[in-house]
Amino acid sequence: MNDTARPIAAVILAAGKGTRMRSARHKVLHPIAGRPMVEHLLQSAGELAPERTIMIVGDGRDQLEAQLGKRAELVLQEPQLGTGHAVQQAEGALAGFAGDVLILYGDVPFVTASTMRAMIDRLHAEDAPAVVVLGFEPEDALQYGRIIADDGRIRRMVEYKDASEEERACRLCNSGLMAVKAERLFDLLGKVGTDNAQGEYYLVDIVNVAHAEGALSAVVTTDNGNEVAGINSRMELADAETRWQQARRKQAMVDGASLVAPDTVFFSWDTQIGRDVTIEPNVVFGPGVTVADNATIRAFSHLEGATVGESVEVGPYARLRPGAVLEEGAKVGNFVEVKKATIGKGAKASHLSYIGDASVGAGANIGAGTITCNYDGYFKHRTEIGPRAFIGSNSALIAPVKIGADSIVAAGSAVSRDVADGELRMVRAEQLVKPGWADRFHDAMKRKKAAKD
Repeated sequence: MNDTARPIAAVILAAGKGTRMRSARHKVLHPIAGRPMVEHLLQSAGELAPERTIMIVGDGRDQLEAQLGKRAELVLQEPQLGTGHAVQQAEGALAGFAGDVLILYGDVPFVTASTMRAMIDRLHAEDAPAVVVLGFEPEDALQYGRIIADDGRIRRMVEYKDASEEERACRLCNSGLMAVKAERLFDLLGKVGTDNAQGEYYLVDIVNVAHAEGALSAVVTTDNGNEVAGINSRMELADAETRWQQARRKQAMVDGASLVAPDTVFFSWDTQIGRDVTIEPNVVFGPGVTVADNATIRAFSHLEGATVGESVEVGPYARLRPGAVLEEGAKVGNFVEVKKATIGKGAKASHLSYIGDASVGAGANIGAGTITCNYDGYFKHRTEIGPRAFIGSNSALIAPVKIGADSIVAAGSAVSRDVADGELRMVRAEQLVKPGWADRFHDAMKRKKAAKD
């Protein structure tokens, strides 16, 4: 019976300099789907409820502290003498810990919780392996380290640079991820040397040390190569984004949404999409978006931090910014921007408007070119538009201001005072009519032009 009740510690290696990224930002903080890559890993690891989370860091420690806060204990590796040396730095942080240690990599963000659990479960199988290694079989084994194994039991681990031609022919590769009982880990690490091509302390050598002592090590294999793909360059980051988006698009369609041109739709890590939602081409979801059933998101719209209610229509060419809430049946049309505002049930803003720091009542109509003037240069102010109000085209509502229920604001008005329920408000200069003036003007200008020619 597997001893799955033992506590778990996650040791995450993130001390690499990331020089190939050509960036001042720490490598593991580069985003995938709008979220730092290490956060994807932490979410998966979090499903196993680790008692300790330890991150081995080098350059950029301050950035990781700012991102992670107290969610992980940061341990410095200096100098950096290899992966085995990196894990060894966690010994003090794990003093007195009696459980299982998962060794993960901050730049390998897509390892699933189920794979991590499979590694822990294998660690507690009846044959009691000293070390469990996560392996995979890529189409092209490249320069990955090799796992030489029989029936899942490891005979030898070897880095590519130290491998013979026969060993390089093996397709079972080492992901670098391991599971080890804490009481064995640091004893094995203490016996690892640097007699290799790099002159470093290789983590994989704990398997060879255990084997030399007569102990078994085992390999668990993942069929999903994307799960263990590391990210070391901008190109690999882009590839990871592509893979993530492809998987998310498929999931959205499996869950009942229609994507007219799937490859042109981009989701964020936390996008929530309901059933019978239609998403047209070239739509981008930033973080914090929820879309309810039967909504339609038309082409070239950008949504971030927005809540879209049932049967709502958005776009084309609409922008929903953080705090936008569109209630059931509302419509936001082309070139309309909504920020920190609620558009009530059945209300419409069909074209060319900015609605910011506002509430729009149910059934209200916002005419083309309407803006809520919410900023006075120092402070933001709110506009409240009552239910069934009609705001004429090209109106400016100068906040703070309230527009009453069933009221009408005439087109071209600049409203700076409250409008009562049922009232018509017209704020514009009286039209001046001069019959025949235009004809006389044109005649005079034509004569001047003829004389000049």
